[in-house]
Amino acid sequence: MISIRRCILMLSLVCLGCAAQSVSTGVNQRIDRQVRHYYHLSPNAHLSVGSLRASEFPGYDAVTITIQNGEHRQDFDFLLSKDSKTLIRMTRLDLSKDPYADLMKKIDVSGRPVRGNKEAKVVVVNFDDFECPYCSKMHQVLFPELLKEYGDRVEFVYKDYPLVEIHPWATHAAVDANCLAAQNSDAYWDFADFIHANQREVTSQKDHASQFTELDKLVTEQGQKHNLDMGKLQSCIKAQNEDAVKASMREGDAIGVNATPTLFVNGQELDGAFSADEMRGALDRALQDAGVAVPAHPAAAADSSPQAPSK
Repeated sequence: MISIRRCILMLSLVCLGCAAQSVSTGVNQRIDRQVRHYYHLSPNAHLSVGSLRASEFPGYDAVTITIQNGEHRQDFDFLLSKDSKTLIRMTRLDLSKDPYADLMKKIDVSGRPVRGNKEAKVVVVNFDDFECPYCSKMHQVLFPELLKEYGDRVEFVYKDYPLVEIHPWATHAAVDANCLAAQNSDAYWDFADFIHANQREVTSQKDHASQFTELDKLVTEQGQKHNLDMGKLQSCIKAQNEDAVKASMREGDAIGVNATPTLFVNGQELDGAFSADEMRGALDRALQDAGVAVPAHPAAAADSSPQAPSK
């Protein structure tokens, strides 16, 4: 009998402990209103408050708030005061880690065409879209001006991130460019130079099929110019295998890319088409961090305003 009573008592204590860890309905509602207002959430967003748990800060409990909008779901950690009057969002930065280096480890540049020095301590990765007008501006800033200026101090690599919703021929162009890259890096870069300088030649075609035909013609011309194996090139063009392009896009998504151009200079993210002077600032900082001498620069350009990325 005593044993049964002890079990009942223990169960009661456990249940009381569970109840004590829950956020009351009134506090839940206040949290909902404040978070929606502060973060300008969509009316369709669903917000749920998790159970309270111990925190390392006296007078505060930790609580996770989940925000779901359609298929997009994200968890955010907050601190809730013991009197339920204050909600704090804190960001913990781990100073023992290098966020730039950690990000660069997530970008696979193996097998990609390279401009500059493959052994350089500063690597610029550009998630590029051949149909994007801002990408064209960025490309013409990087090449040939900055490539010549920085010489063997920097390595430039392009990754594919075609914005398929608004750029109908961008994926086809990326696949074709990769067909060239499979045989010759210079052929890839010559094609990239031409397309970014002459996007209208493709866009002006009457329909998507004609745009694709024009791209295939331009790639074939590059193949002939660089004495590639034309049978292999034509087979690649005809197959239009998008696997590598889609893998590059998934990789971009995973590290937060959502517009083009998006560049990473040794892991530092730059969104949009920056001027030459702004790019020099990012490159020089990366060189200094890597212990590499900064090159001499020409006089500052008159226009240093950044350009918005495509979305």
